[in-house]
Amino acid sequence: MEQHVMPVEQEPIPEPPQPVSHNIYNSAVEIAYSPEGALGEGIKMVKTIKACLKTLKLGSKLRQDVWMREIESLQSQGAPTTLIAVCGATGAGKSSILNAILDDNIVPTSGMRACTAVVTEIAYHNKVTIDADVSFLSEVEWKAELGVLLHDLVDEDGVIKRSTDMKSDAGIAWHKVHAVYPSISQEKLVTMTADQIIAHDLKIARILGATKNIVAPNSKKFAQEIAKYIDSKDQKRGNKKDKSAKSAGKTDPDTPALWPLIRVADANAARNNIAKDYMKKCNCIWILAPITRAVDDKTARDLLGDAFKMQLMSDYDDHAITFIASKCDDISCSEVIRALHLDGDPELEEIEERIDTNEEESREWRQRKSQAEDLLKGTEDELEITQEYLQEYEEHLQALVNGVPFTPKLTGGAAAGNKRKNPRGGKKGKGKKRRASVSSDEDEDAYDDDDSQGSGSDKESDDDVEGVNSDSENEAEEVIEPTEVTESYLEEKIAQSEKTIKSIRERRLVYRKDKKEASDYLSTLKKNIAKAQKEKNAFCSLKRSEFSRDVLKEDFRVGLKDLDDASAEERDPTNFNPTMNLRNYDEIDLPVFTCSSRDYVRLKGQVKGDGEPSCFSNIKDTGIPDLQQWCHQLTISSRQRAARAFLSQLKTFSTSIQSYVQGIGDVTAVDRETLRQKWESGVGDDDDDEDDEAGYRMNDWDASDPPSDPFDAILGNGFGPNLISMNITRPPPKVDAYGNPIGITPILIAEFGKTVAKNVETLQKHFRDGLEEKCKIGAENAAEASLPLVEEFAASMHWCTYRATLRRHGSWRRDLNVELVTPFTRNIAHSWSKVFESDMFTPFQTAALGIINKVLKDIEESAAPGLKDHARLQADLCLEQTRVALNKTVAVVKDTMNTEQKEISRCMAPHVQAQLVPGYDRAMEERGIGSVARQKAYFHQFIKGLKDDIFEDGADVIMEKLTKTAAAIGAALNEALGQLAQQIEVSMSVLWEGARDDPAQVKARQRVVTIVTEIIRQVEFWTTAEATKREASHAVEDTLMEE
Repeated sequence: MEQHVMPVEQEPIPEPPQPVSHNIYNSAVEIAYSPEGALGEGIKMVKTIKACLKTLKLGSKLRQDVWMREIESLQSQGAPTTLIAVCGATGAGKSSILNAILDDNIVPTSGMRACTAVVTEIAYHNKVTIDADVSFLSEVEWKAELGVLLHDLVDEDGVIKRSTDMKSDAGIAWHKVHAVYPSISQEKLVTMTADQIIAHDLKIARILGATKNIVAPNSKKFAQEIAKYIDSKDQKRGNKKDKSAKSAGKTDPDTPALWPLIRVADANAARNNIAKDYMKKCNCIWILAPITRAVDDKTARDLLGDAFKMQLMSDYDDHAITFIASKCDDISCSEVIRALHLDGDPELEEIEERIDTNEEESREWRQRKSQAEDLLKGTEDELEITQEYLQEYEEHLQALVNGVPFTPKLTGGAAAGNKRKNPRGGKKGKGKKRRASVSSDEDEDAYDDDDSQGSGSDKESDDDVEGVNSDSENEAEEVIEPTEVTESYLEEKIAQSEKTIKSIRERRLVYRKDKKEASDYLSTLKKNIAKAQKEKNAFCSLKRSEFSRDVLKEDFRVGLKDLDDASAEERDPTNFNPTMNLRNYDEIDLPVFTCSSRDYVRLKGQVKGDGEPSCFSNIKDTGIPDLQQWCHQLTISSRQRAARAFLSQLKTFSTSIQSYVQGIGDVTAVDRETLRQKWESGVGDDDDDEDDEAGYRMNDWDASDPPSDPFDAILGNGFGPNLISMNITRPPPKVDAYGNPIGITPILIAEFGKTVAKNVETLQKHFRDGLEEKCKIGAENAAEASLPLVEEFAASMHWCTYRATLRRHGSWRRDLNVELVTPFTRNIAHSWSKVFESDMFTPFQTAALGIINKVLKDIEESAAPGLKDHARLQADLCLEQTRVALNKTVAVVKDTMNTEQKEISRCMAPHVQAQLVPGYDRAMEERGIGSVARQKAYFHQFIKGLKDDIFEDGADVIMEKLTKTAAAIGAALNEALGQLAQQIEVSMSVLWEGARDDPAQVKARQRVVTIVTEIIRQVEFWTTAEATKREASHAVEDTLMEE
């Protein structure tokens, strides 16, 4: 019987993965470790893993989803961002300091005026270009500001205020609006609404809310482009073009520019809100003030006061606040010496002695130079008159020889044997100018040649000068002319004149050498004095810096203690003890840096045409290198943590791949299937077989949906961006005869859900127990203090300022809303700190690990004898992976909780402002005589009627937000633990998923095992390199401390 063999279609063997993109090291010693280097190499390893996994057929769709999610999580990781807010008054030198730190001129600066007029965010990227995004205010924000500016322009009777004073509210308002809309006159402007003004220029209206992108190849080009948007300079005096931008403003000849004035206490509410938002999000605050007024600068003290209040809510963090005293090259030595009593300092005395010695020598040598110049001038005059006589003698002789009549001008007219006085007396004066003779040029050459050989001694020069002077005076005393001038007589006179000229030139050469010697030495002395003076400037500047640092550090400790004491007294006045410190204030060390960005960039050659540095001679003394190092130090701990967490996650993921691909050896199909039926979740048996036959290739790695965020659904504010939420594939679960779910994932999810619910309840109770009563008491304190505060607030300022504050809903030069809630904040500060510093997640983490341990133990017990050892080993590996994932989840939740609690702690002032808006607006309606008094009276009554409800409602808002935060954390934990449950099942499914036998997959598995094993080895090298570097760093620190 003929047999027909059906041809079997062979599956093509997948192409081998591309060569690895990461570096291969043979030991940890070869690695120059840095957190960024570890992350960079790790990302390359993940790329290699992703490429090689595409060649595999996986046992289940669940494994594909879990591994896809793990790879995306690893690829999304990078070095954490540290946001530093640089604050300071106008002209404090913020832009100059940033340029010095960056070693490049990125931000525009000016020595004449405030230059950077916007909130500017600067960040690093790895492109070769310098990029910028300029975001303009939205129409709503600009409309709101226009409303305030229009109010500032007119008085209560609708009359235009005087706007020529640029420091007044009206002057500032007109300056801004006119800059944007130069074609609108003041008279027309005050008759228009904000909507009409915006509609007046559609080109400007289209700019609002837009974002301008700038890309420049270098800092010079970039500075030219960005200056159009963030430079506050007037293009034409009195016609400055202004508009509003979140990050900048624009200057253009055809389009009005947007140069928002974002600074401390800016009138622009929208820009102020941007700055405040940065202050909330920032990890660190740098406060700048010129060192000449750093100790008592009001803006710096106000900023430090705000920083003090931030510290009320937590333990002191020595990285959170940094003070920078700028412009240290601005020095008056006499003032510093007098103020700091430096007169007897040996180093200063040595410098001043050098200056005095050089100045004394300079006086002596200036005198010698003056003498040489006088002698040289007399010699020049003598030489000139002698040359004139010689010329006349020569001309006369030539006339006699030629038989031509000659009338002398200098030697003629005298009778025979008569004496003729030199008309210039004993000293030769300057005669009538004649054209210089050829011999004069020859003499100059002789001087040049001789000058290079140096001059004789001072004594010889002085003796020569004295002798020559006496001779010349005697010779010039009288001239005896003969009765008849003959050729022999003239020849004799010519010879005498030439001899005299030669003698004069010799003397002139000596005087010129003396003058040059004096000039050269004076130049050297001048340089010595300048160098010594610079040393004196640097000495005084460094002493002033040392003094300022000590004062600022102590002021910070005292200010922090005062706030702590005030808070403690408000919390419990009966038991308050002012002699007992609430913290160890001696350990609080405010980082203070004293810097000269101007001298730094001059020493570095960063700017051209600025000349030499005025104070410092070495870069370190400028303070900028220390500040640059501080920047790195602020980020190093977070970068190291991120790198360690990444390497740990990468290793556990690689190990899980290795475990799956290698398989567990010879296990019967029956034992595998029994374990599968009991612990695999998902679809039914038939579908499983089909899936197993087909396999899943991981070719759609980038086709995932955007991650959802459970915090968004509850809080609606983008909460928890690091808790990546994938669309978890959850097919209809398998159930047993009683309807209970079968499989690791549903069992874990059910148990996790109970633990999370309990944790949410615990959190909410923790918040209530720790803060509810304190919030209630704080609300009562704030209500009680509100009326006296409102009275003091109104009495403390000019009526114009008071009205401007009402017009801006309480936030102007002082923020009434913040001051009203200060008693509330002080009362809850200590309890708030205790609540959020307590360990709220360790019990939850312990409970979650207990659940996982129980399930893994149940799997081991249910396994057939031939699988038990494998189950135990796989469970240990799974636990290691689980701890890494759980630690990461809890760390993210903690960070998110910390961010949210900061936001909630600052929500009271906006709530109070929102409640007071009707009162602010109603008070502004008062007009006419006595309107200011009526405004104050009305607002006082308004506060009196609402004070209890405002603060009680505010307390309720805080507690409600905390409750929602706990619920949001619960939702995020459920999501994260659902992913963890799937990861655990994927890890344990190695026990029942068998390896494929087709040749292509065998080869693919072998390649994957080789690659992943090498990656695990490389990760271990990087981990060892990090530990070695950390130990070396600690050893250096210990050595320095011992020294």
